[in-house]
Amino acid sequence: MKMFGITNCDTVKRARAWFSSQGIACDFHDYKSSGIDRVHLEKWCRQLGWEKVINRAGMTFRKLPESKKADLNQAKAIMLMLERPGMIKRPIVEFGDRCCAGFSEQAYRDAFGAKGG
Repeated sequence: MKMFGITNCDTVKRARAWFSSQGIACDFHDYKSSGIDRVHLEKWCRQLGWEKVINRAGMTFRKLPESKKADLNQAKAIMLMLERPGMIKRPIVEFGDRCCAGFSEQAYRDAFGAKGG
């Protein structure tokens, strides 16, 4: 299992703490400092939809000029996320051949079969 995100993101910190509290090992890749490749972004967009992978609510996206946000589609979204990894939803967790975006304790319990509490 591998988690992709940004080390200082509060949502990533909550997700990492949750995995730790459940005793679930999860490797971490900081895509802000280490980057991300097109292959990962295309895979996530295929599985989740590009609209769920790009974080439109984040400051990185909101600071973009309107011309960059106009006519957004998957190809344009992937290019923007490659240029500015900070605009990728956090965290993205890959497990087996699946992945999920964001953090929800209930969704993680459901996906990873962990105990409650």
